[in-house]
Amino acid sequence: MLHRLARGHQRRYAGYQVAVSSPQGRFTAGAAAVDGRVLVRAEALGKHLLHVYGPDLVVGVHLGLYGTVTAHPLPVEPPRGQVRMRMVGPTQCDDLRGPASCELLTDAEVAALRARLGPDPLRRDADPDRAWSRLSRSRAPLATLLTDQTVLAGVGNVYRAEVLFRHGLDPMRPGRELRREQWEALWADLVGLMRHGARRGRIDTVLPEHDPVRTGRAPRRDRHGGEVYVYRRAGQPCLVCGTEVATAGLGGRNLYWCPRCQPPAAR
Repeated sequence: MLHRLARGHQRRYAGYQVAVSSPQGRFTAGAAAVDGRVLVRAEALGKHLLHVYGPDLVVGVHLGLYGTVTAHPLPVEPPRGQVRMRMVGPTQCDDLRGPASCELLTDAEVAALRARLGPDPLRRDADPDRAWSRLSRSRAPLATLLTDQTVLAGVGNVYRAEVLFRHGLDPMRPGRELRREQWEALWADLVGLMRHGARRGRIDTVLPEHDPVRTGRAPRRDRHGGEVYVYRRAGQPCLVCGTEVATAGLGGRNLYWCPRCQPPAAR
């Protein structure tokens, strides 16, 4: 949960001098430029983590599929493994490993990043109309559009599958066939689900009547945590209707849906 990580960095590092290094050596120049400076703020923008140290001094991180940030208590121990960036503050140390990118950005580059990304449901300055204007004109499937970061920033594979299920929408339905009221309900649900996930540190999307306590089923065991309807439940019975959950590849990622609860829209 990138927004959860950004909030943690804001609490623990913002307003303090931060020692920044690159034990791995792949971010040496960028680390040297901000080492010893006061972190002004940390924020998340879609799937991008931004550490703002001053004018034209922004460290931009994209974790990608394999990037991780590990926190360690003080005193600092020697880094283990390939640590791209190490941050040491007054109370803890954070090690960044395996990100898709970690680079020093200018204010102009950050502005360009904001301009090319769609609205982020977790940001209070998000404008859902920007996403609607793109989505409502597109022939692309809803499942493709929801994870297109230029349409919506920050929505990943789990929330894509789950929000489409919760609204009974066929993942392959073209964006331009979605009605405005459906989009508004979809957006509101994404905001609620993603905020809940950011607070809890896990993704839960099932309604109370479908959770393990009510139904007597075993809790879900998955590295992503949380209770879900269709994500990574291919071949298992739908929690609502019992139909076998389907899966297919789409855009290099696996898509999950219930053929009965999410039927193709009538033409």
